[in-house]
Amino acid sequence: MMIDFVGKKKIFFSISIALMAIILISTFIFGVNLAIEFKGGTLITYSYSGELDKGEFQSLVESTLGESVSLQESADIRTGKNNLVISLASTSGISSEQQSALSQAVIERFADNELESVSISNVDASIGGEFLAKSLVAVAVASLLLVVYIALRFKRISGWSAGIFSVVALIHDVIIVYGVFLLFRISIDSNFMAVVLTILGYSINDTIVIYDRIRENRRTFGNKYNVRELVNRSVNQCLGRTINTTISSVLALAAISVITLIFHVDSIVSFAFPMMIGMASGVFSSVCLVPCLWVTWQEYSAKKKEAAQK
Repeated sequence: MMIDFVGKKKIFFSISIALMAIILISTFIFGVNLAIEFKGGTLITYSYSGELDKGEFQSLVESTLGESVSLQESADIRTGKNNLVISLASTSGISSEQQSALSQAVIERFADNELESVSISNVDASIGGEFLAKSLVAVAVASLLLVVYIALRFKRISGWSAGIFSVVALIHDVIIVYGVFLLFRISIDSNFMAVVLTILGYSINDTIVIYDRIRENRRTFGNKYNVRELVNRSVNQCLGRTINTTISSVLALAAISVITLIFHVDSIVSFAFPMMIGMASGVFSSVCLVPCLWVTWQEYSAKKKEAAQK
């Protein structure tokens, strides 16, 4: 059975527009949760042994410093101890008196856990801003090169439009990944850019495979099929490969997400989970959005050319 993807384009477009609207509205309602590397702040790390009540620890830190903090847990493979990383969003950092008061308070309260101060560092927001700017430039340059590459490789099927719609789909995937970070209140940090750059490569691969199939089918069948039939046939031929590849990748990422969530390895969860959703979005954009956008443009161009000839 052949699925009529192009015939369902209004459904696909509506889903994408609805998701974009939800993410945009949520941005204004909830705000963007930037990590301290982008907005500046202080990182304080304590090592401990045994079982420790993280909620009580965070409450003690906040009452001592008089500010809200976020808390992450990690493991030190070298020492075998667990670490608690306190993130304090502040452009001025904390004074030596505050550091001493905090260390004294937590060490006294959790004396049985052998707490030790491992490190304290102030993060300059300008460094994170520079990293973000360079990452965005990298994404922009990569997108431009993709348009040129696809335009040259698929010039037999109107390569420039194919390249532009591929980048439109990539922007869609980036917004979906951003939405995952936003709605699940995951701090936007270096992991966000890592996920985005990885998804760009993953998503464009599926899109190129579909374009390649369209080109080969046009070469094989000539004008036997109109543009809608040609695209539907090409997408259906690639569907099994695309879905199987994605399922295997998503299952691996889901397993990683569950295991790291159980062991509180937040730095890996904040990469694996958005990556999993981003891969699903990449399949949706490559299979459902790009072909439909390309067909819509081809039909519009054909009608415009026909009207001009009349």
